[in-house]
Amino acid sequence: MVNAAPTISSAQLRAARAWLNWTQAELAKTASVAKTVVNRYEQGHSVPHAESIKKMQGALETAGIRFQFDGMKGTGIIVID
Repeated sequence: MVNAAPTISSAQLRAARAWLNWTQAELAKTASVAKTVVNRYEQGHSVPHAESIKKMQGALETAGIRFQFDGMKGTGIIVID
């Protein structure tokens, strides 16, 4: 059995994007995903494919955000200066 990585929550995604002052369109472009993917996840309407979440998380981490987890549950963000 493969160990799954924790997944960032929609709240973490919103908080990270807000901290960076990025629009949904900016995150989507930086992460190479559709803006609707960002919007629908943030609004709780859908959970994107794991690859899309990985791309969004990677884009935010490249911009200096680190995500906190308690086990598999996303709990917060840390900003790296």
